[in-house]
Amino acid sequence: MTRDADGGRLPTAYLVPGSSSFTEFLSAHAPSLLPSGRGLPAGAAIDAPHGTTIVSLTYDGGVVMAGDRRATMGNLIANRDMDKVFATDEFSLVGIAGTAGLAIELVKLFQVELEHYEKIEGALMSLEGKANRLASMIRGNLGMAMQGLAVVPLFAGFDPAAGTGRIFSYDVTGGCYEEHDHHSVGSGSLFARGALKKLYRRSGTVDDAVRCAVEALYDAADDDSATGGPDVGRRIWPSVGIVDDSGARFLLDDEIAPVVDAIIAARVNNPGGAR
Repeated sequence: MTRDADGGRLPTAYLVPGSSSFTEFLSAHAPSLLPSGRGLPAGAAIDAPHGTTIVSLTYDGGVVMAGDRRATMGNLIANRDMDKVFATDEFSLVGIAGTAGLAIELVKLFQVELEHYEKIEGALMSLEGKANRLASMIRGNLGMAMQGLAVVPLFAGFDPAAGTGRIFSYDVTGGCYEEHDHHSVGSGSLFARGALKKLYRRSGTVDDAVRCAVEALYDAADDDSATGGPDVGRRIWPSVGIVDDSGARFLLDDEIAPVVDAIIAARVNNPGGAR
């Protein structure tokens, strides 16, 4: 912050009462700092890295979200170990699909948005409130999406009122839809969703849900070149996050590796599908 005619005091904009939304504050006083505030020149195009695939499913008492680690740029692999699943606050997760750089920037802004609300209001935002706030941020990115820089995340969290996990999906216009039991987004979502339909069990434990999520990503990678399967040689495993009444946490590589090894071992002589 520069010291100017105000004698080093905060600008007036910081002292005027307003809403608890940090994004609305930026929109009014520094719109160029928003992800959507830096549009492309007319007719310009960018070949930026894209991230896929994200899956999420509920279990009795919480929700699991997992994502592969590959980012692609056209027919090239831009990154092999990209993290696509993030904790947005103590009780929620978001997984990104679409233009990677823009998506990560939007997630960081969403994290600040929720933290800002908590500090101003002195309470956590409701899960539906978080989902709707993310929808408004995606809607603000519509101009960039029309130029090919789309972000389509998957949001999930634990709802203390219901005592269970809930999942929300989006479209590029900011439409927000609650999904039941499981959902997937990204280029490999068609194949992952087919696997989830066959493997998912409502009565399953958290371990069952983790196995189901990793296996769905395995199936997606089998048919979608943009989705990265478990990289045994480099020991790169999917990112797996869990949210329940104790909060959000991520599984360590040492916890995911046995799940991956079991899936691969079970498919040695029965990989599934034609060669």
